[in-house]
Amino acid sequence: MGFFLVLKAEIVRGMIVMRRYWFASLTGIFIGYGMLLMLIQALMYGRGHIEDMAEQAVDGGLGFIIGIFAFGIVGLFTQGLQGMARTGELEQVCMSPHGLVTNFLARSLVAAVSSIVSLSIIIALIAWSVEGTLHFAPLPTVLLLALTYLNLIGFGFMVGGLVLIFKQTGQIAMIIRLAMIGLAFPAQESLEGWPISLRVIVHVLPVTNASICLKEVLIDGAGWAVFENYAFYFLILSCLLWTTLGIACFRYMENWSRDKGTLGAY
Repeated sequence: MGFFLVLKAEIVRGMIVMRRYWFASLTGIFIGYGMLLMLIQALMYGRGHIEDMAEQAVDGGLGFIIGIFAFGIVGLFTQGLQGMARTGELEQVCMSPHGLVTNFLARSLVAAVSSIVSLSIIIALIAWSVEGTLHFAPLPTVLLLALTYLNLIGFGFMVGGLVLIFKQTGQIAMIIRLAMIGLAFPAQESLEGWPISLRVIVHVLPVTNASICLKEVLIDGAGWAVFENYAFYFLILSCLLWTTLGIACFRYMENWSRDKGTLGAY
């Protein structure tokens, strides 16, 4: 029940911010669309005609969008916790009856839905611009996005827990977030030429299988057939792994920081 109260408060806060800063939200979408379109042109269009490269362009654009989504969700935990510790908000949230985990679950869910809406508009504009085709299967897409979100918040909790102990984790957090984009952009069903150990490691990471499955549904039009892909089951396993491990590690680091009296220190 406490989660839904916090979620309601976060939704109201998000709507107030969106209404007050609607111009920034709108321009952010068009700036993101323009930058991604120029990146696709630079990387792909020099090799052939737009019609011949449309599928590859949409594939790369979707991978980049998924990477940006992961970049933002993980950053919510790292940069968000750093900002809250700097302003003293972190101690206030910890004294609430709902706790840090519940507050960040609600905050990340609202942020994820907002990001999905804006990024969906961008990828639709990209597909229209390069004359590509997107296939929208509502239920498989929503299920894959939900699993991707759970994957990322588990990983985000684990990385964010480091902020509670070490405080200054900006460099390592940025490397991890950029690696998310680097993995989502070229993610493919088969990583031929890679050693088997590296393939397993890549498939365990939170964004790879999500990118593979979403590309198969939205670009190839697989629909429910995506559930026959082994990457979908890797996604479920990694979701269980990262969500359980991430929240457990975060709670341990939070308790450790409380015991040391350094929770709100920066």
